[in-house]
Order: sequence, then structure tokens, then C-alpha cells
Amino acid sequence: MSFQSCLSSQDRTQPKVPVLLVGNFLSQHGLSRCACEEISTRLAARGWSVLHTSSVRMRPLRLIDMLTSVAFRAPFYEVALVDVFSRGAFLWAEAVCWLLRRMGKPYVLVLRGGALPDFLRVRPQRGRGLFEMAAAVVAPSNYLKQEFTRFRSDLVLIPNAIDLGSCQYRTRGPVQPRLIWLRAFHRVYAPHKALETLALLKPRFPGATLLMVGGDKGDGSLVRTQRLAEDLKLSSSVTFTGAVEKRDVPRWLNQGDIFLNTTTVDNTPVSVIEALACGLCVVTTDPGGIRYLLEEGKTALLVPVSDAHAMAAAVERLLLDPSLAARLSGAGRALVEPFDWGVVLPLWESLLLSAARSIAPSLPQEVAP
Repeated sequence: MSFQSCLSSQDRTQPKVPVLLVGNFLSQHGLSRCACEEISTRLAARGWSVLHTSSVRMRPLRLIDMLTSVAFRAPFYEVALVDVFSRGAFLWAEAVCWLLRRMGKPYVLVLRGGALPDFLRVRPQRGRGLFEMAAAVVAPSNYLKQEFTRFRSDLVLIPNAIDLGSCQYRTRGPVQPRLIWLRAFHRVYAPHKALETLALLKPRFPGATLLMVGGDKGDGSLVRTQRLAEDLKLSSSVTFTGAVEKRDVPRWLNQGDIFLNTTTVDNTPVSVIEALACGLCVVTTDPGGIRYLLEEGKTALLVPVSDAHAMAAAVERLLLDPSLAARLSGAGRALVEPFDWGVVLPLWESLLLSAARSIAPSLPQEVAP
């Protein structure tokens, strides 16, 4: 995957501007630490003045908090960075950006989530209206960049990033049947498929285990998965850790050899990138951006969505073919080295400076969303 961009790396001596980040800052509630939180923390560490919103867990109140932050903190930021998700959260982005235009503030959109292309495919006018007024639009993957060039031809590609130095690499091959699943528990990530995969492997590999790492998104998926483990008589072979600190993710990953990504919708998941960086062999479903990130048989093994039998068969291939496991392990690490924050953060800095110096988007005759 190439990360071509018109942005030049920013010299650290260049002036910085105060910035407002608008997204879901919910890790303090036991949920996963999102990319916007990482960007906020790392910009602040580089001397940027950073405001962010919102850490309110209740969804309606979170939107209110975002809007009040945009309005009442206006004297304290020059440019905003706004995460854009699909479904109801897309309306949030529309409302926030409408208010930013009223405040005369330039903003950068950051496209998030593998479901966004399907959402805007049936709502093209809303997508075009939002994109055209932004100072810049960032796609974290070639998948989203290609999907949305119909709205803007100048989308900027800045990948999701990891701290490569904290991901202790260990070559796998041969591998043991120690499976890792790391994601928030939500139906779109299909955690039950990891259990079904384990159940299919057990007859031939009775020592197989599964470590499931992630917080509860609150849609009942965690409880259903735990009950399924009992129903399949896998309780003694499955460990649920709950949410873990971001800095501890590599330590948990390195307790296994094979990483299962069972998602039904995806873009370029950081969890997969971190697993590759640690040298785990990745077996993943192939929705959305996965096919743009990984190559079958070269950097991972790809299987159809919701096919536990295919996933179990792919795991078995790795267990029986040490040379395949070793090749995937090495190629995966090489693939993700450009995702390091040392490479990616200067791109964000350069973009924010450029956006802040642009003329704020003019406000056409419009009504609030």
C-alpha cells in the first residue's frame, strides 16, 4: 500500500496552530481508544495546542457537547479536525461542520469506517455537500480514497498509525494453535465467529485456545459471545480480558500466534496493523478495505465474511505449514513499517498548518441540518 501525498513533511521548527479535534474520545469509559485520541495526544506531545470533543458517553449529549465546544471554544482554535462516520453519526458531522462554517473556521474531514461508502452510495448529495466545503478531506486507506474521488479529486491519504517501536516483533513459524481476537465487542465485528472457528479446530487440535481482547460496545454482543462459549463447551479454552490499555495491546498480542479478524465491515483496522507489526499470522475476512491492505497468501490469509469453516481451514493451513506461517509473519511486519507514527504524524502537522492558512469556507444560503 503506498502513502503518496501532496503534503511535505513539516519541519519541527515551524509554527503550530491551535486545533480542535471532533470525534469520539471514549476510552475513559472503557471503550477502545480511537484514532482521534491518538492524534490528539501525539500532537500535544509535539507542542501543539489541542482541544478535543467529546468524551460524553450518551450519544445525544455527545452531539450537544460537540456543538457547544465548536461555538464557545472558537477563540481558542484556528482549525478543526472532524471525524466522519456513517449512519446517525454522519448527521453529527454535518451539524458540526455547518456550525464551523457559521463560526468562520476552516476544517478537515477524516473519513472513518468501512460502512461509509455504502451509506453515501445512496445519499450522494449529502456526501458531496459535506466534502466540498472542507479545507481538506483525509482518507486513511486507498479503499476510501478510491470510493470518494467522485466527491473530491484531491483527497489526502494519511494512514492509520501505530507505535511500531512498542510492537515487539517475533517471527512465527511454526505456529501453535494460540488464537487472538482483538476488537470491541459489537455485532459488526462478529465475535461469535471466532468461537465457531475455535470449535471447528478443537477435534483436530484439542489444545487450541482463544484470547478475546476488547471492551463492550453495549449492543449485547459480549454477553451473547460468553453464552456461546458455554454452549459450545469452550469456556476452559477461551479467555475474555475486557478492555485493555492501548499501551498494553502488543503485550496481549504476543501471547498468541494467529490473529483472527472476523469483521463484517472494515476499512484498515489498527488492530490488524498492530498484529502484523508483532509478527502474528493474520486470518481475516475480506470486506471493504481489507483487500486494499492485505494480499491473500502474501501478507495474510483472507476468507469470505461470516464463513467460520473457511477461517478454520485457513488456521489449519498455518498450523500444518510452518514455511507459510514464517513468510506471512515476515511480510506482514514489512508491510506495516510505513504506518509508524514517526512517518505519519508529520503528515498531519503539515496538513493542519495548510488548512489553517486556507480561507475559511464561505457560507452559502443553507439551512442547518
